[in-house]
Amino acid sequence: MTAMTPVLAAAALGPKFSLIAPEIVLFCGAVLCAIMGISRARAVRAMVPWISAAALVATFITMLRTWTPEAAAAADLPMPMLGKYVIALLCVVGLGHVLSTVGSIDRLAERQVASGIAAFDPVRVIQGEFHAFLLLSLCGGMLICHATDLIWLFLAFELCSLPTYVLVAIGRTADRSMEAAIKYFFLGAMSTATMLFGFALLYGATGTLELAPMREAFMLQAQTGGIGAMAVVGTLLAVIGICFKLAAVPMHFYAPDVYEGASSPVAAFISFVPKVQGFVTLVLLLGTVGWSAGGESAIPQVIAAVLWMIAVLTMTLGNIGALLQRSAKRMLAYSSIANSGYMLVGILAGPTIGIDATLLYLLTYGVANLATFGALAAIERNGQEVDSIDDLAGLRVRAPAMALALAIGALSLTGIPPLLGFWGKLDLLVASAEGSQRALLVIMALNSGIAAFYYLRLVALPFVQDPTPRTQGVAGVHSPWPRLSALVFAMGCILLPFAVNQLKSESQGAAGTAPPAQAQLEYNLSSLGR
Repeated sequence: MTAMTPVLAAAALGPKFSLIAPEIVLFCGAVLCAIMGISRARAVRAMVPWISAAALVATFITMLRTWTPEAAAAADLPMPMLGKYVIALLCVVGLGHVLSTVGSIDRLAERQVASGIAAFDPVRVIQGEFHAFLLLSLCGGMLICHATDLIWLFLAFELCSLPTYVLVAIGRTADRSMEAAIKYFFLGAMSTATMLFGFALLYGATGTLELAPMREAFMLQAQTGGIGAMAVVGTLLAVIGICFKLAAVPMHFYAPDVYEGASSPVAAFISFVPKVQGFVTLVLLLGTVGWSAGGESAIPQVIAAVLWMIAVLTMTLGNIGALLQRSAKRMLAYSSIANSGYMLVGILAGPTIGIDATLLYLLTYGVANLATFGALAAIERNGQEVDSIDDLAGLRVRAPAMALALAIGALSLTGIPPLLGFWGKLDLLVASAEGSQRALLVIMALNSGIAAFYYLRLVALPFVQDPTPRTQGVAGVHSPWPRLSALVFAMGCILLPFAVNQLKSESQGAAGTAPPAQAQLEYNLSSLGR
């Protein structure tokens, strides 16, 4: 009998299993990468990044074939079309992350084997494990969207988290990377314990682990005197645990050290994928406790107040910290913190107008962030990663294409029109205004102004300042693929605004909201986009 493909096998087991066919494909790709990575044939080992990229493309195609509104409705998911949007986002941005690593993993070991200095040793090569863990982390982020109970939610959350600790440790051969990985792991374990304790309290307050019955229990409590203290404390503990993945206050302090210790491609990965993981989990959690997609905001005032303070402190401390940095990766780490604060503004705006704004901003941030980090991954100084912003002086002379990609990514992160980042920030500002979050709107606008000071340094140094003796050793890496990744996503910052109407429609569908009919919410995207 002919063996069934993963897609057909999944479809035969029921509607929910048919929807996880993309994740099954991605998991098979991860296994294949791990096996090929320890092959004695150098040509086989060299294929690992391309197997990883092919797995992401196959996952995207499988998602298009299996994730239909009918299948999602049959699976009884809390937000039926959220998974389609998240899978597409993780596949596209994940492909850029894969390209940015080509040629950097095992470079020294492979060179020694090729020259005959050292014999091949499976223990010394890590490329297979690196790409396997990268795909497994993406797989975990996708599986979160399928969660209908706290157990599935927690397991998918951990599948996304645990590989990132290993990626930080093995992505760079330096003592600093091991220090960063240890700090990242132990703080991550603490945040996981905090979140899990919160889940236990939510179970104690409702007597169920299923999200739908839990929501019904909370609705009944709200009608008969309000949600109990146990549920409120449980939700707050879970939110604080999720804040670690968002790099949000009060769990933000690890980010600069970990980003600096990790390689540039890994820093780009952990600055984006955990954010997708965290915000999807936060949306599902708040939808269970209070509001849901398409409904009015009804989360307890205590929880809303705590989220409000977290948003303000996160964006403010992130931007102030970035102003004080001379390390490019530490600066972008604080920028990542600030951007989490911006996205929390969308969460606070409520389900009918805020979730889709947050999802759209995740896309705009992922594209611009990868253009910026990709440019850093594509250059080196005397064979070592470029980290100090002083090394970027006069980059237009040594690597003009990467100077351009870096500038476009930084300008998009700033929110300069008409680049893609402008539309993400504008959508968040409109959502905060519509959601009666006027104070947050003002604070976010002020913080965006502060952010312009350090983002524009990444534009001015390469193009305005002349090269210095320190920058004479700066050059592009030998592999063209990181440069291609940076340029493609930089072009995305320029071209995707022409499709912003479609992107907005997709984010609304993922959030479960109908396309807005009000002119203020549409803010004439088509005319401005052209």
